[in-house]
Amino acid sequence: MASLKELKGRIDSVKSTQKITKAKQMVAAAKLRKAQAAAEAARPYAERLGAVMASIASKVSGDGAPKLLAGTGANQRHLLVVVNTDKGLCGGLNANIVKAAKAKARELIAEGKDVQFYLVGKKGRAPIRRDYADKVGEGFDTSTVRNPGFAEAEQIAAQLVEMFDAGKYDVAHLVYPTFKSALAQDPTAVQLIPVPAPADAAAGSAVVEYEPGEEEILEELLPRYVKTQLFGALLEREASEQGASMTAMDNATRNAGDLINRLTIEYNRSRQAAITTELVEIISGAEAL
Repeated sequence: MASLKELKGRIDSVKSTQKITKAKQMVAAAKLRKAQAAAEAARPYAERLGAVMASIASKVSGDGAPKLLAGTGANQRHLLVVVNTDKGLCGGLNANIVKAAKAKARELIAEGKDVQFYLVGKKGRAPIRRDYADKVGEGFDTSTVRNPGFAEAEQIAAQLVEMFDAGKYDVAHLVYPTFKSALAQDPTAVQLIPVPAPADAAAGSAVVEYEPGEEEILEELLPRYVKTQLFGALLEREASEQGASMTAMDNATRNAGDLINRLTIEYNRSRQAAITTELVEIISGAEAL
């Protein structure tokens, strides 16, 4: 059994940890409101941009379609763009993203495809390298930026498009967390490049004449669509990180409180036992006299 001094030290240590987790919970809760608002504000723009692009893309086919829309004509080499956080202490968020990325990789490899990883964020690198060390290629470090935004999305998009034009891959998939609530952040995998055009894009669309032509518009619109998708993924990542961190720190604070209660009960019992022993010794000594 631990001594009273050891129990007192453990209680003080857990109380210090509880103060830290409580502070981190409050910080995450404050940041969550802003990150959630930014992620939700970006969704309508991305959806509308996708609808406009799909409407124009439905009128372009054959050799006139830009490469970002038509693709390379092959479907062998796949690139998984995995967006993880740069900080830990956010529950199982990063583990779930890595799990989804590995599941997608296994699915593609089972179909006989070549798979490479492009990693954004620090926390997903080690577990992916553990299983796919030879398939991890280029990446983008966002840890040096306090709040990654559209400028970082532009840099990532430029690098991905450059790799696509150089023939380093045929299809790129984006794996990132979608913020639902502080308790739920769902891993999402979507095709990023070539830009997918919905099959029903032409249904119900009005007859519109574009000036300049559809091909010229798509040449400008497709890179912006890729940037917007990546920007949205970064915003969703920030909101998901703060939500998961707030939940994890809340659980840690509660667990620390439960541990403090158990240690306090054990401390009181040990202290009472020590007092009782001393009283028995005093009484026994007095009777002996």
